[in-house]
Amino acid sequence: MKTKAALCFRCLFSFLSACLCLLAAPAFAGTEAAPAGAAREILSVSWQPGYCAARPKSRGCADFSAAGPAAKRFSLHSRFQIRNSYCGVEADLQQRARKGKWTELPEITLASGTRERLLAAMPAARIGLDRRQWLKSGSCLATSAEAYYSRSLDLLDQLNASPLPALFSGKAGGVMTLAEVRAAFDAAFGPGAGERVRLACRKTAGQPVVIGLTIGLAAGEGTLSALIGGAVPVKSRCTEGIAAVAGAR
Repeated sequence: MKTKAALCFRCLFSFLSACLCLLAAPAFAGTEAAPAGAAREILSVSWQPGYCAARPKSRGCADFSAAGPAAKRFSLHSRFQIRNSYCGVEADLQQRARKGKWTELPEITLASGTRERLLAAMPAARIGLDRRQWLKSGSCLATSAEAYYSRSLDLLDQLNASPLPALFSGKAGGVMTLAEVRAAFDAAFGPGAGERVRLACRKTAGQPVVIGLTIGLAAGEGTLSALIGGAVPVKSRCTEGIAAVAGAR
């Protein structure tokens, strides 16, 4: 009798435990699964109208034109791992990368299609920024420059396919607020996405000018929406800035 009673008790306990687990589990039906955990990567993008207005002497702005495609979409600056850089890169090469003579760094091997995409998406690749960013950041995220840049460009394409570029273009000559940008991210990539975004600004003539964005991402594969959703909320030092008119210097 005691054995039967014990078995019944164990069965009842297991059943109740299973019910409690089901009740405690969050309801994600109908939503995209996102990698769990803190933001382990940052996607850094520049808004060339603002960047070149704030830094007109930058070598990456030499060919910038208000009529060019870079005036209407985000450009790739970097994708990097938090508090990690130059993974497996010898000290001498690190020093060369830090000195700024990027065209003297080793060339990176990319498929012709990836090279074309990168030159269109990263204006400063013409002066070797792609080589420097591969050594500094890509070395910690991928086994090859091809894998690093093809993935970064895929994420950038998803950002540029959203309403965000139109928001930035539409604010040209006015003030852009962090609240507006975050609301647009929520609408484009899901509730809470905006809390993973920082506004990048640079002071020019005493006023902050919006030069780009940094976007927190979870590690791993997935869509931009899923990776943003898997990151943690962040605070942004810049809460508003001038949205420069393309071509203004």
